Amino acid sequence: MNSHYQLSDQEFENQFSNCTIDPKIFSHEAHIRLAWIYIKKYGLEEAKNKYTFQLKNLTVFLGATSKYNHTVTIIAMRIIHKLIENKENLDFKNFINQNPELNTDFKNLINNHYSFDVFKNDLAKTSFIEPDLIY
Repeated sequence: MNSHYQLSDQEFENQFSNCTIDPKIFSHEAHIRLAWIYIKKYGLEEAKNKYTFQLKNLTVFLGATSKYNHTVTIIAMRIIHKLIENKENLDFKNFINQNPELNTDFKNLINNHYSFDVFKNDLAKTSFIEPDLIY
């Protein structure tokens, strides 16, 4: 399989939650798509709980726990949620096409909310730090 687009939303969610997803297709955009699926299906609060729990499990399964950043995950979900609110009825391909900055300028989108580098902050990796700039 070459792309997460070859999976239906349900297949993609199932493979993610069961840790059977092919790491080769689990790109940055795939992370965004899963957050989008979870937010659309469960609402923001439940989506954050399910997604973070399952993403942590996947990083343990793949031996990549150092890559997980709790703050980045939560703030990204908040940003995606805001964008969904403005474009509720789009499928994911249209959503990502209308919000290309999620793919092309993701780090900057996140960093605009913090006065420090949240990607390198040790506390941010394990605990959520509220934004100290815009939100």
